Amino acid sequence: MLTDMSDETETLLRRLISGDQAAVAAVLAGARGSEAPALLVAAALISGDSDGRLLARATTHAATTRDRQLVAVAAADLDGDHDLFDALIRDHLADHPDNVLAAWIATRHAQRHTPCPH
Repeated sequence: MLTDMSDETETLLRRLISGDQAAVAAVLAGARGSEAPALLVAAALISGDSDGRLLARATTHAATTRDRQLVAVAAADLDGDHDLFDALIRDHLADHPDNVLAAWIATRHAQRHTPCPH
């Protein structure tokens, strides 16, 4: 069981962020038995977390401010609260500029919510 941001979890998330399609299934499978907040957040965002269970588990296991902020960012994204999302992601990335998962979340959010020019 993955319980923290182990090297294995970090590698898997970096594969996901880099666009490795096999990592999508691996993240979802890994989240079933994981207590790693970052992995649970990634799985929630990939799946849409329609029942809220993944983010609830991430919240339960988020022991650090960084993890709690990441869960809040993901919740705002999933809830479609763009203003809250923008404020939270900016604060999080200002505090944790090395958080590539948060940067990936911000990019995904912008891609989904930026109107296409015609």
